[in-house]
Amino acid sequence: MAEQFLTLMADFDDDSQEIMSAWYNTLNYAGFIGSQTPNLPFHISMATFPLEKDQEAVELTNRVAGEFSPISVHISHIGIFAPGKVLFGAPERNAELDLLHNACETNPTQQRPWTPHITLLIDEPSKICEALPVVLKSFNPFVGRIIRLHLCAFWPTREILSIELKRD
Repeated sequence: MAEQFLTLMADFDDDSQEIMSAWYNTLNYAGFIGSQTPNLPFHISMATFPLEKDQEAVELTNRVAGEFSPISVHISHIGIFAPGKVLFGAPERNAELDLLHNACETNPTQQRPWTPHITLLIDEPSKICEALPVVLKSFNPFVGRIIRLHLCAFWPTREILSIELKRD
């Protein structure tokens, strides 16, 4: 399958990755696999770009990473997107997260407003409904840290750039 688009993601620190991996492992041990993209760190998607905008996306990623320090984000609850195919960890929006998103998203759309989320499982609605009580058994809210920006092409997944947030 040929690459279709680019996504700019905000990745979490190692401690946060460990916590969210435990949530996914709980789901996995219970038999839930899903169709989410494998081998990506847990992240919040910030923006998408057409493939032909790859150089602009790289420049934007480098610029934004230099303008922001790591950001604390409270992952407070679990959510499901309609029509019920995506189970996610839900961060509370805060001013820093919104500023980061606004710096990354160069072409916002009213038809599909940004909802920050950390995908845990993509599956059929019936499977998501079965998975919800399983993940809730291991879920505890926590404050994570966004520490890097990560630009990838999809599908198949190809990493283009990963850069730490580094404003002093």
